[in-house]
Amino acid sequence: MPAAFRLPLQVFYEREARHPRQRFMVQPTGGGQVETLTWADVGHQARCAAHWLRARELPQGSHIALISKNCAHWIIADLAIWMAGHVSVPLYPNLTAESVAQVLEHSQAALAFIGKLDDWPSMSRGVSADLPTISLPLCPAATFDYSWADLQRSSPIQDNPTPGGDELATIIYTSGTTGLPKGVMHSFANLGFAATHGTQLFNLNESDRLLSYLPLCHVAERMFVEMASIYTGQTVFFAESLDTFLVDLQRARPTALFGVPRIWTKFQMGVYSKIPARRLDFLLGLPIIGKRVGHKVLAGLGLDALRIALSGAAPVPLALLHWYKRLGLDVLEVYGMTESCGYSHISLPGQQRPGWIGKPCPEVQVRIDTTGEVQVRSGATMQGYFKEPQKTAETITEDGFLRTGDKGEQDAEGYLRLTGRLKEIFKTSKGKYVAPAPIENRLAVHSRIEQVCVVGDGLSAPLGLCVLSAVGLQDAASTARNALHASLESLLEEVNGALDKHERLRQLVVVKDSWAVENGFLTPTLKIKRNVIEATYGARFEEWSARSEAVLWQD
Repeated sequence: MPAAFRLPLQVFYEREARHPRQRFMVQPTGGGQVETLTWADVGHQARCAAHWLRARELPQGSHIALISKNCAHWIIADLAIWMAGHVSVPLYPNLTAESVAQVLEHSQAALAFIGKLDDWPSMSRGVSADLPTISLPLCPAATFDYSWADLQRSSPIQDNPTPGGDELATIIYTSGTTGLPKGVMHSFANLGFAATHGTQLFNLNESDRLLSYLPLCHVAERMFVEMASIYTGQTVFFAESLDTFLVDLQRARPTALFGVPRIWTKFQMGVYSKIPARRLDFLLGLPIIGKRVGHKVLAGLGLDALRIALSGAAPVPLALLHWYKRLGLDVLEVYGMTESCGYSHISLPGQQRPGWIGKPCPEVQVRIDTTGEVQVRSGATMQGYFKEPQKTAETITEDGFLRTGDKGEQDAEGYLRLTGRLKEIFKTSKGKYVAPAPIENRLAVHSRIEQVCVVGDGLSAPLGLCVLSAVGLQDAASTARNALHASLESLLEEVNGALDKHERLRQLVVVKDSWAVENGFLTPTLKIKRNVIEATYGARFEEWSARSEAVLWQD
């Protein structure tokens, strides 16, 4: 294998040998305390756990589940699974018991590591009594078959096992917006290809710091945090909880951060809760002072050291990108899928183009087929879906291109713009097709809207359903309600003015529910589940459409 393309364990062993005493991970342990783990610490613990796993005499390549929120031992357990010659199967830490049971059964998990979780009592109902469980150091107060301490009593393995590039490393279950999750199979070569090329794009190195807070079981965090830290030597800080998030962020002062649009919006909302939007906009517009104010706002968030700020999973509203730019921070958009290790397109510093994602990453081939679908091919393309040969054949073309399911267009320089999801496009009663995503992006610029979903299948015109932000809810419950109503009417008028006639929204409907992972409206990666939203509100679509008001409040 060429030097430019090494596999994850090879790189880990090199770092373990080259700088054993260097800080690798910083884990909050509660009460303001933290545990610092060096590369040697991580190597020793992973090797002891690998010895214990080998002693179980499981068939080579057995599937081992990992159910935990992000923590240092999530990564250590992953390394141990690989060193022992097995395949890791991470699960989202906020799944229902039913979903846990589905994934564990479908993946044929032989063991399960259980770590940091908020609601283990309800999740545990999805774990079969005959599936052996191993608790990580941070774990729920419950009884498990084995503990991490049990594994650490084994002597560390002395060899450096290196599975081949074509061997299966992990099965990542997608958090699909519809239907059952699919198990995406990635080899060590897939991970190595994406990590090698991805880290080279930003010149990340040992002096960089990351904060891990998005689920590690998701491909983006897995690549950007676990793989990137192994390949570059960065220090990984972990967040303890939502309540301590700001403290965790300020402790880490990350130099690189991956977020999703909702996270970047929440940062903005947090700032606006302390200083009114108009006041901040005025201050940012002042010469000289504006720059200082922007830096102060970023420092208050713990983002003043950032040199690489990335956002993925969905397009970021242009107004939000502009807001961060005024603070002095360029948020760069990336595009990828679980099926491509999250490695496909990126907007590099100084090359951003409003409304366009960016160019293909190195060694990624792109084409737009006759339906407008974006298709990509690279060394990061999955091996297929576990036990789903038919779905694999439907997703990967005969010549190896991945069907993304996204509609898009590409310009002469290779810049990509997404125009909607093939499966999300709906047809109005007038027979016109509408792609909801671009309209949602236009609505999402409003500072009081946190989430939005455009529906309209079979209706005479689309409807925009929206959930207010915390500040928006405060406005709605106070004397500011009339002003909020008027600003939503203005937003609707402005958005409709930029749309084709058949795309124009009949109404904006402010719904009463919050849309969260816990109540089933969002996937674990915070994408809206359109089928759930349509099932919840669908019975009222015709009634709302018949009303004359531009903005409706769900009663």
